[in-house]
Amino acid sequence: MKYNEISHFGHPQHKLKFEYTTDPFKCDGCKEVGIGSSYKCHTCDYDLHMHCALPLPSISHPFYTKCSFQFLARPPGNTPRYCNACEKDVTGFVYHCKSCGYDLHPCCAKLPMVLDDGEVKLYLYRKVSASCHRCGRKGRSWSYRSACKKYNLHVACVKEMLVETWHDLNAGSGSYSTGSSTSRKLETRIPSLKGTLQTRHHSKSKGKAQKCCEMAGLALQFVISAVLGDPTTLIAGVVGSLMSK
Repeated sequence: MKYNEISHFGHPQHKLKFEYTTDPFKCDGCKEVGIGSSYKCHTCDYDLHMHCALPLPSISHPFYTKCSFQFLARPPGNTPRYCNACEKDVTGFVYHCKSCGYDLHPCCAKLPMVLDDGEVKLYLYRKVSASCHRCGRKGRSWSYRSACKKYNLHVACVKEMLVETWHDLNAGSGSYSTGSSTSRKLETRIPSLKGTLQTRHHSKSKGKAQKCCEMAGLALQFVISAVLGDPTTLIAGVVGSLMSK
């Protein structure tokens, strides 16, 4: 259930209000980038992903059937920890399995097992043998793979692409919320995948290569939405035209 206004232990000074934004933000809970649905305190510029704002005390995951993940406000222990889904550092809110030592970012823990818009259907795998469209390598992190098995994207690669773009856009700004200008810049910068796809498909006819890139770009759009914490958002103003330019 969604609430228009909530109290949260991470920001007891003020209540957080539900909002939908096409401007990227840094979640003050898990410290990861977000977009779409969120809870925010405008007075303090405090933002939370939906999954960080309304966490479950404990969860299970189909990839780790013997694990019980407990929600923690900070990583356990004093040694650096990383997310077993995306391989990125865990520096804030986390789901942790004490018996196995596994960690999952809240958004990674809630990644949908299937992304389906009626045109592209993507399935989440813990490991796949196919190469990633982004890096060309196998293995690594969890991956989304299309039903036709032509498109494979590492969750880690999508995050890397977003983080690289994020740092470029915010270098020296000191802020993670820079309004619609950031949205427009993000829209034009993320399509770095387009060149990768076209290079990889240089042996195909122009028509087939274009169609392949368009479908892979559409797949990327949905994976980005899921990784940013809102798998239902279209983010039309930010990534809707990923492969159209």
